[in-house]
Amino acid sequence: MASESSPLLAYRLLGEEGTALPLNGAGAPGGASAQKLSTFLGVVVPTVLSMFSIVVFLRIGFVVGHAGLLQALAMLLVAYFILALTVLSVCAIATNGAVQGGGAYFMISRTLGPEVGGSIGLMFYLANVCGCAVSLLGLVESVLDVFGTDATGPSGLRVLPQGYGWNLLYGSLLLGLVGGVCTLGAGLYARASFLTFLLVSGSLASVLISFVAVGPRDIPLTPRPGPNGSSLPPRFGHFTGFNSSTLKDNLGAGYAEDYTTGAMMNFASVFAVLFNGCTGIMAGANMSGELKDPSRAIPLGTIVAVAYTFFVYVLLFFLSSFTCDRTLLQEDYGFFRAISLWPPLVLIGIYATALSASMSSLIGASRILHALARDDLFGVILAPAKVVSRGGNPWAAVLYSWGLVQLVLLAGKLNTLAAVVTVFYLVAYAAVDLSCLSLEWASAPNFRPTFSLFSWHTCLLGVASCLLMMFLISPGAAGGSLLLMGLLAALLTARGGPSSWGYVSQALLFHQVRKYLLRLDVRKDHVKFWRPQLLLLVGNPRGALPLLRLANQLKKGGLYVLGHVTLGDLDSLPSDPVQPQYGAWLSLVDRAQVKAFVDLTLSPSVRQGAQHLLRISGLGGMKPNTLVLGFYDDAPPQDHFLTDPAFSEPADSTREGSSPALSTLFPPPRAPGSPRALSPQDYVATVADALKMNKNVVLARASGALPPERLSRGSGGTSQLHHVDVWPLNLLRPRGGPGYVDVCGLFLLQMATILGMVPAWHSARLRIFLCLGPREAPGAAEGRLRALLSQLRIRAEVQEVVWGEGAGAGEPEAEEEGDFVNSGRGDAEAEALARSANALVRAQQGRGTGGGPGGPEDGDTEGPTTALTFLYLPRPPADPARYPRYLALLETLTRDLGPTLLVHGVTPVTCTDL
Repeated sequence: MASESSPLLAYRLLGEEGTALPLNGAGAPGGASAQKLSTFLGVVVPTVLSMFSIVVFLRIGFVVGHAGLLQALAMLLVAYFILALTVLSVCAIATNGAVQGGGAYFMISRTLGPEVGGSIGLMFYLANVCGCAVSLLGLVESVLDVFGTDATGPSGLRVLPQGYGWNLLYGSLLLGLVGGVCTLGAGLYARASFLTFLLVSGSLASVLISFVAVGPRDIPLTPRPGPNGSSLPPRFGHFTGFNSSTLKDNLGAGYAEDYTTGAMMNFASVFAVLFNGCTGIMAGANMSGELKDPSRAIPLGTIVAVAYTFFVYVLLFFLSSFTCDRTLLQEDYGFFRAISLWPPLVLIGIYATALSASMSSLIGASRILHALARDDLFGVILAPAKVVSRGGNPWAAVLYSWGLVQLVLLAGKLNTLAAVVTVFYLVAYAAVDLSCLSLEWASAPNFRPTFSLFSWHTCLLGVASCLLMMFLISPGAAGGSLLLMGLLAALLTARGGPSSWGYVSQALLFHQVRKYLLRLDVRKDHVKFWRPQLLLLVGNPRGALPLLRLANQLKKGGLYVLGHVTLGDLDSLPSDPVQPQYGAWLSLVDRAQVKAFVDLTLSPSVRQGAQHLLRISGLGGMKPNTLVLGFYDDAPPQDHFLTDPAFSEPADSTREGSSPALSTLFPPPRAPGSPRALSPQDYVATVADALKMNKNVVLARASGALPPERLSRGSGGTSQLHHVDVWPLNLLRPRGGPGYVDVCGLFLLQMATILGMVPAWHSARLRIFLCLGPREAPGAAEGRLRALLSQLRIRAEVQEVVWGEGAGAGEPEAEEEGDFVNSGRGDAEAEALARSANALVRAQQGRGTGGGPGGPEDGDTEGPTTALTFLYLPRPPADPARYPRYLALLETLTRDLGPTLLVHGVTPVTCTDL
């Protein structure tokens, strides 16, 4: 197609020499030279180092000593099972398309939308910032445990001064080193990470060799203070070498007090510590913008890293249980140094893992921040983070993150913040699982990842597991993180975001709506659950804005369709003129704040277009049952866009996805006296067509006279009381009598009652006028009507008025429906009856409730005025030649009545059964 706008057109499948070009991130248009890291350096190395962190050297003894080998292995299996579920989701999303910078944030935001993606992305960024600070402070504490002047260990060198200021200085110096490496780019970071990876691997290798090469020995433990501050005798832990008795003693759990904090340990607390050290699975995904082929590197590298770290943890658990007694494991978490062939190598490994974890957190945070800034979700606050170097390195985002880490370092000890960091990570992992679950449930044809080892079961289990783990680690932090996510999502929703990313919510809604529409069987409809489903035909919304909002109130949770007919013949046009108009009408719906669909059609005449819309609007069981039209009169059209607050202010067209001002999308109102697109003959014919198609009809006159507060979405309406008057009988029928009991009269009562349920109309009182014949006794008909209202649960005032005297009184009932419209009587007589009915209605408007049935009495006081009048709409005459006379009678009947709805119902809508 010549007008194809798919981004795939930016690709060229063959080069100039006929060579095929790749369609992955490397071959995409605009690919930056910064995307140069391999799978090993860009994913495997940072993920392994992040998952090891300092736990692999300093918490193996803690876990095995308290939980025992069996429970420790169970904890490890559960932890890695949860992580593996998330890894499967990451692999699925990463292999479904080109992944750009931002890692997990990019995946979540492009799936769940900017609101959820932006909120979780910011939380994930803060988690990485705080994680960097935690790693640096852990590194400082590890250094001071050996070299600090206050070191309590048996082998401390005691050369570095300690204190809050000194600790902050050491942390700041280390942060300067880490920040300098990250500022210089991903290449230097990758080389530094590879160096630390070699150091950590060498250190771990020396530890594994030491388990086999070192003989049994007694290891002095950190002395504990005795009662009254006295010192206890020296205590020793035992490295027994490979011993079956040692293994047997270490199989079961032996929870005791933590010698570093004095807190009593249990399964949950030990598991939380172990899990905290394994949450670095996104370190490689965060580097997505620096990878040669992220769609391949992220899944492959992450799986390799997870498998490698799991194998190392299991091996260390077994070796520790075979060779170290429970006392050593519980009383010296750093026993690797004591059993090592060369203890300094263990220290190097500890320092290298902490340094690499801080580097990984800082560069990951900077990439997430750069992606957030580039998407412009938080405005000018993050604008500086957009700056990049000539090679594509977001150095400004690194400096931004560097400064935030420095602020966090001022807090000093971050033991409590460590749990919050882990919870934030888990929120991001749960969101990734939810993203993959949503894509799978939506059954979108374009979701076809090359990685297939996942299902919606694994995604759902991953979401549940991450949420459970959040509350197990820290219920307070979990609740607070979810609350923060909700607040950020609400902020982003209010601010608005890009609309071109594609929201999985729309795909899910389509999937579910289609399913439920198929189940919405029209053959099972029952009058108990009837609701109005309106089709409002609008010529120019500038003059129909009040009616548009009034119809929105009348729908009562039903279908509401805005219909518009564009005049033309497709055969004589080069393209369909209707399709480009949808955007303007959808913007109108948004600005007017109504819950309506839009349906446009092209037709040679408005009448034919109305027939099209009545037949084809809606789908399945959701099709319009009521046609709403503005009244056809000579009143000059008003431009409500100029006075309505929602339209008088220009739209913000600076943000992506926003529409231009609606004043430029719809033409000015028709000038008085100019020709109309619809003739009086066709207007009445449209009403007749709707009734023939078994549709109810509502004609609205003077709806622009309604006060704005009556059309608002507020909850209280106005303090001043108004009446809603209902005349449930045909005032153009001369006989009067109990005509309120027909289907049309009950339809009027139902529509008026529905309007009273709207918050803006709660203060309005419903009045029903019952017309008596000239020889009818007062009270009898009113009693029957009150009984009917009681059965219908409608609260209203009933007032009797005498009608039927004068014109036509006592004469035989007219043919057809018995009204002057459809009778063959003279125009003068029909006009006189319409004027008389109009005078009767106006006489009751503004009257209080104290008058008698015949008219005002002496001493009556003026009551609340009538806000809206519901009148019985007679059927149009069978002879089209009498259509103009019919319309003239309706004009006379409703003249100067204020806002009026002429209603004709053809379907039963009320029920007295439960």
